[in-house]
Amino acid sequence: MKKTLMAVALSGAVAGAAHAQSTVQVYGNLDAGLVKRTGQSLSIGKRAANTLGFKGTEDLGNGLKALFQLEIRYEPDTGTLEVGGNGVQRQLFQGQSRVGLQGDFGMLRIGRGLTPYHETIGAFEPFHALPSPAGFYTDLTVAGYTSQPLDPSGASHNRWSNAVWYNTPIVSGVQVNTAIATKENNGGAAVIGRGSEAFPQYPAGAQASANPFSVSATYNNGPAAFMAGYERNAIESKVWSIGASLSATPELKLMGTYSRQDQEHNRLANADTRSWVLGANYTLGPGKLLAGYGQKDTDGLQKVKQFSLGYEYSLSKRTYLYVDASRKRGLPTNPSAVNHYDVGINHSF
Repeated sequence: MKKTLMAVALSGAVAGAAHAQSTVQVYGNLDAGLVKRTGQSLSIGKRAANTLGFKGTEDLGNGLKALFQLEIRYEPDTGTLEVGGNGVQRQLFQGQSRVGLQGDFGMLRIGRGLTPYHETIGAFEPFHALPSPAGFYTDLTVAGYTSQPLDPSGASHNRWSNAVWYNTPIVSGVQVNTAIATKENNGGAAVIGRGSEAFPQYPAGAQASANPFSVSATYNNGPAAFMAGYERNAIESKVWSIGASLSATPELKLMGTYSRQDQEHNRLANADTRSWVLGANYTLGPGKLLAGYGQKDTDGLQKVKQFSLGYEYSLSKRTYLYVDASRKRGLPTNPSAVNHYDVGINHSF
């Protein structure tokens, strides 16, 4: 009898431990190399975002899980927090900071992270959503659109703070992802828009005039995949995109996107932008060739055209060497044509 009671007690303890099972994973990425751009000196730089992250789940029973993810981004040459375009360090958890629940209903999260539109379209870009100027992800693929026009200068252009995300379950290869953000003041600079320097349309520190909203849908069917996405930001710029990819052979993957941005609400001129990008990845042994060409056409402005080539050589499953060359012309800057070259190493853990 005593042995039976002991066995029951032990089995109950084990069941309780299994019910409350939780996992935490530490992950990250280190990328550093040499970068040379037209008009700039050779420097130490990066091709991909450098990250240190923590994510985990807790089994709550009945198919329900609690989950979280925190992600720091930093500069590889100095070890400091990631620096924005204005030279100012970004927040600690620039990458993301989200907590939520996952179950048969899908996944619900709250906090900061990539918008569904940006998260989806990155899978249809030949440089696999790298923020490098050698790729297309941050400009041509999204028709020059930014998700955060009212955030401080130098903020990333593809994330929201103060937002709620919902991802549906995948049914017959189809998934829909949505997010909506609040109108909170994020401390951004003034946006002149349809106003003037003295009376900007959105003064410094202004709240959104509409709740930012993002939705994307994807369909995966073996070698083929398709996407459609739509997003409206805090100053009511709107963007929509369609994309497709096809694994033509085990070695060759083809992809393309078409995007259109409408800035009628906050621009007096040049409010309509259209863009397209075609790309390919070709794997040969431990190496992979990346290639893409695209154009961005903004009403009243010269067309921006970009051609890029890249090569990655895998030393292991987690480490690869890379080299990129890109030319972008038709820019509304001086010089109007910019060449970009980089070579470096990427390691993930």
